[in-house]
Amino acid sequence: MSLNRKSFSFIPFLILTTLCLSSCDKHEIRPNIIYILADDLGYGELGAYGQEIIETPHIDALAKTGMRFTQHYSGSPVCAPSRSVLMTGQHTGHTHIRGNDEWGDRGEVWDYAAMFENPFLEGQRPLLDSIMTVAEILKNAGYRTGSVGKWGLGAPTTEGVPNKQGFDFFYGYNCQRQAHTYYPMHLWRNEERDLLNNKMVPPHSNLSEGVDPNNPASYDDFTLNDYAPELMHKEALKFMDTNKDHPFFLYYASTIPHLPLQAPQRWVDYYQKKLGQEEPFTGKSYFPNLTPRATYAAMISYLDEQVGDIVVQLKDLGIYDNTLIIFTSDNGPTYTGGADTPFFDSAKPFKTERGWAKGFLHEGGIRVPMIASWPGRITPGTTSNHLSAFYDVMPTLCEVVGQPIPGQSDGISFLPALLNKTQAEEHEYLYWEFPEYNGQQAVRMGKWKGMRKNIFDGNLEIELYDLETDIQEQFNIAARHHDVVEKIETIMKREHVPSTLDRFKISQLGDK
Repeated sequence: MSLNRKSFSFIPFLILTTLCLSSCDKHEIRPNIIYILADDLGYGELGAYGQEIIETPHIDALAKTGMRFTQHYSGSPVCAPSRSVLMTGQHTGHTHIRGNDEWGDRGEVWDYAAMFENPFLEGQRPLLDSIMTVAEILKNAGYRTGSVGKWGLGAPTTEGVPNKQGFDFFYGYNCQRQAHTYYPMHLWRNEERDLLNNKMVPPHSNLSEGVDPNNPASYDDFTLNDYAPELMHKEALKFMDTNKDHPFFLYYASTIPHLPLQAPQRWVDYYQKKLGQEEPFTGKSYFPNLTPRATYAAMISYLDEQVGDIVVQLKDLGIYDNTLIIFTSDNGPTYTGGADTPFFDSAKPFKTERGWAKGFLHEGGIRVPMIASWPGRITPGTTSNHLSAFYDVMPTLCEVVGQPIPGQSDGISFLPALLNKTQAEEHEYLYWEFPEYNGQQAVRMGKWKGMRKNIFDGNLEIELYDLETDIQEQFNIAARHHDVVEKIETIMKREHVPSTLDRFKISQLGDK
């Protein structure tokens, strides 16, 4: 039977349809990826993780539509090294940036006015150009890559800036010291400064001498015009809109709730009414604040509101069903600068106070919430006890987008756990080292947690905790389990590779 003209005209249609379906299928297996990183958010500061005072309905909704992880760990107990672990897929015994190195040999790096005049003084020591980042992997896979928020991994004049580490677009704070005010004089748009309508109020400024700490007018200098979290959020939404027709990776590194205490007044008013009268914070660290508890809670609820905005926009753009959202925090909660985290029980069920939260390798300093949502792929309302850490993010995203995992990575993909499948490969142990706060090492091995503290004092004793019976790490049982301690000591020796930077060397471990 011969084909008529109509039949022939149908063939290109079939070909076009086939190509379209193929493209759609390809798009389905290459989801958009949004990784939201809160700053100093404690394990217990979300409703989904037991918070009873601070309201986080939008983040909690992510948990209801996705998966909540109970044994996820940050890369480090402070900002920069945790982000280095995330970007490089290497734990802190291997990654280049292992502490908050402010690179002070450049000059007066804590002088806010000097930094504004000379950007060379701004920012932290850079990531190595030779090390592959998550962003570079995804960009090579055809993704549009954007970073919004706090960077902290390379000063503006170095190879460590986001645009040289795999990101097509960056907007936010290059420098974590600059992020000690939410009303900065500038942010960075790619490699150019975006000047803001804020006067110079250096971070860590205090109340003027003689003013009344109970008078709201005394705090006027600390609420200015351009609120950085709002500006950065708008850029994140714009990036999503601009790239809606193409697979994209958005690394949303929020500065919230890192100090100082500065939040939208409408949210502060809400929590003032909820919490009642409180004492002002007039201390010498970070900015003073009239209502510190209300402001801290307001910051987290504002972040929650922003997460809700992201979900709404994804739905409005028609790309929500093809987007993997991961929400987590870079380390545990702080304990200074007016942030009354013991009041909120911010590290619940772990200890919250100094020595046990931010800056320390105890559970409260490094166990963090992680929620993943991916409609149609992740089973709604599920919980995973899979043991994972920041250095697992790189191999996981590699597997999501079908890219090989770089040999530099110390991680294991947790994609099977996300998809509620058997996790064939699991960590025998997790490792951390931290050349600050007097030197620390830690190993998580099954139910066991081994720690060294005060290494710089020459203390190499390993404390041992049973996390099944002692989640707050109160009872050192090393003397009863010499075999476990020996295994942990072997791991610590094997995983520690001396840093090439003097700033992060630990001579007590044999570094030269």
